[in-house]
Amino acid sequence: MRLLLVEDEKPLAELVRRGLAAEGHEVEIAHDGNTGLQYALSGRHDVIVLDIMLPGLSGYRILQHLRDRGVWTPVLMLTAKDGEYDEADAFDLGADDYLTKPFSFVVLQARLRALLRRAGEAAPTVLRVGDLTLDPGTHRVHRGEVEISLTPREFGVLEHLMAHPGQVVTKTDILRSVWDAHYDGEVNVVEVYVGYLRRKIDTPFGTRSIETLRGVGYRMPEPGAGAPS
Repeated sequence: MRLLLVEDEKPLAELVRRGLAAEGHEVEIAHDGNTGLQYALSGRHDVIVLDIMLPGLSGYRILQHLRDRGVWTPVLMLTAKDGEYDEADAFDLGADDYLTKPFSFVVLQARLRALLRRAGEAAPTVLRVGDLTLDPGTHRVHRGEVEISLTPREFGVLEHLMAHPGQVVTKTDILRSVWDAHYDGEVNVVEVYVGYLRRKIDTPFGTRSIETLRGVGYRMPEPGAGAPS
């Protein structure tokens, strides 16, 4: 594994580097945000471990720059903060995983292996429902010729729905697929994000793509089927 570690706590960075190097991994280290962004944009890493609180650019800003420029290298966020809003911000900006300090090195290794496995999976094909298309490879969504800007979390919810056309998808299904596995907040957060999606993919175009089945979940029509009534 070629890994980039952006961490300003030098003793911690060196400890992690030694541990990963002992497992045969190649580790590049940056101790500030500007250097970290420069290294991360090189595209030569399999996984990026990114601290949030950094001198120069914060980890949030680095992550945003990477995703805005189409760099989708898996990112594991490291932070001394332990709050659901900080975690949600990281995922909304495009983080793939989140680990709070202090952490177990065994857990860090397991998380990195999981990220590497997911990164090595074949990219899925473009998803289509009517004239709505979603490209998982480029993270772009279009309604006809019009590109629609979505947050990473909105994109994840829409991708899960479009990957199961004609099927009823529960809120719990969406949480397990899109949110962190350790998320223990309200399930109704899914309803909030479905509302965000409708205002972006449907309302401006006079369409209705996402059907609500009260007390059950959501459903998108199968390709070629009409919009839900």
